[in-house]
Amino acid sequence: MDAMTLTKEQMELKAMAPTVQSGNVRVRELTPAQRRAVMFAQQQVLRARAAKRAKDERQAALTRMWQEEDGDQARSYAASPSTETAEGSKEVSLREAIGHVLRDLRTHDRKTLREVSEKAGVSLGYLSEVERGQKEASSELLSSIAQSLGVSTAQMLRMVADYLDSVAA
Repeated sequence: MDAMTLTKEQMELKAMAPTVQSGNVRVRELTPAQRRAVMFAQQQVLRARAAKRAKDERQAALTRMWQEEDGDQARSYAASPSTETAEGSKEVSLREAIGHVLRDLRTHDRKTLREVSEKAGVSLGYLSEVERGQKEASSELLSSIAQSLGVSTAQMLRMVADYLDSVAA
């Protein structure tokens, strides 16, 4: 009788948690809550893949845009804001030259205004105005911006001097 009772108990356990045999491995079927959890995890994976695909597409578009801009970079030097003197040579203010060099450094490194402004501790609008030559930044801010672009203040100022020499020539 005990043998029959054990088999009945074993059968009840099997009925409560049915198993599927796959080769030598026994896999237990999932409860409804576990199925929902698995489905939720699968949905999260699909969303993550879609987000990564969208990010990769945006990055590819930005890369194409930057490559097109690299070809037009020579024209950007000629289009910088300046004033004509009586002799016909261009005169660029120091403020405009600093802004031009900072923008060239940032775009060459393919960084956004937001990335540089956050790293330098400067507001995005202020950095934009400095790059356009509309605001004069203090030496501390210029140093912070230069460091966020990966160059020393001295290197940045040398680049500004070189730019001013090339425009004056």
